Amino acid sequence: MAENTGNKPGLFEKGGKLWFLHSTVDAFDTFLRVPATVTATGAHVRDCLDIKRVMTVVLVALVPAALFGMWNVGYQNNLATGVDAGFWATFFFGLIKVLPLFVVSYAVGLGIEFTSAQIKGEEVNEGYLVSGFLIPLIVPVDVPLWMLGLAVAFAVLFGKEVFGGTGMNIWNPALLARAFLFFSYPSSMSGSDCWVAFRKTDLAIDGFTGATPLAEASEGFANIQASAMDMFLGIIPGSVGETSTLAILLGAVVLVWTGVASWKIMVSSVAGALFVAGLAQLGGATDVPAWYHLIMGGFAFGTVFMATDPVTSAQTECGKWVYGFLVGALCVIVRIFNPGYAEGMMLAILLMNTFAPIIDHCVVESSIKRRAKKSKIA
Repeated sequence: MAENTGNKPGLFEKGGKLWFLHSTVDAFDTFLRVPATVTATGAHVRDCLDIKRVMTVVLVALVPAALFGMWNVGYQNNLATGVDAGFWATFFFGLIKVLPLFVVSYAVGLGIEFTSAQIKGEEVNEGYLVSGFLIPLIVPVDVPLWMLGLAVAFAVLFGKEVFGGTGMNIWNPALLARAFLFFSYPSSMSGSDCWVAFRKTDLAIDGFTGATPLAEASEGFANIQASAMDMFLGIIPGSVGETSTLAILLGAVVLVWTGVASWKIMVSSVAGALFVAGLAQLGGATDVPAWYHLIMGGFAFGTVFMATDPVTSAQTECGKWVYGFLVGALCVIVRIFNPGYAEGMMLAILLMNTFAPIIDHCVVESSIKRRAKKSKIA
């Protein structure tokens, strides 16, 4: 940031020639450096943790899933083409295929964020640092880039900006982008052809199918080709960052250890999924073991990184238990009883995002009534 010399305002300060670019310059300046403003007098909360630092922790937690996803993209190509490539060749193939998704996500999303901030004369919100990283991880690697750009624009404009920006949105922006893609271009978000990336010169081997284990499970447990260990490790077709439960658990440890995400939502979501899946298995509605739902599809990724979003999830401690349980339960209900949509995590989280304020309201009102009753008795 340009410094003020004497009484003359700095280039990007109020009154300067480029003041209209203040929000953009400030965003880059505070992203790269710690702001120089400090509290000197009075009673203030002094803490090194701010929104940018919280977002950085989430990004660090996402790194294992992202790196494994890149390698898995290359590995799935190896399986489809019958090529026995080495580790680094496999990883770099995935990197080349996944990197454009990140470029489009950040270019479109940050472009809208910066433009909006310039028009309103406000500071640039930091929330898209995480959303821009999440979106490429929850879509198929082969999704057309122009579709992804449209989805990102929709999510940022109608999922964030119309509500007032970061911290004011009702629904998770990354999931809104995925929902836009799924309902607008379903053929590019489902089936067995969108999960494996090919070179233009590649020819798939005979009999190869890119169907995910979750899609296979919708037709019965016997149709699942991958082993439970393969699904846990993540060497299966699927969205870029959602396949490896192991990598996602590493991220969960980071989020819980730093206190950024709620372990209560994670635990209750698992409990809700196991409860409904167990009942469905006992009732004969499905023959898929209940715990398989934890390592198939986007359940683990959604539970750790989406359901725990502090803006769109429940805020009360009791409400977090209810919210998480319903997320897991609804996910399995959609998977089992909706044959047209194998994955249910996206719809479950978006629905519970809608009802999270009601859950918190009911918890608070219940607490007020309970305390009033105790006071009256006393």
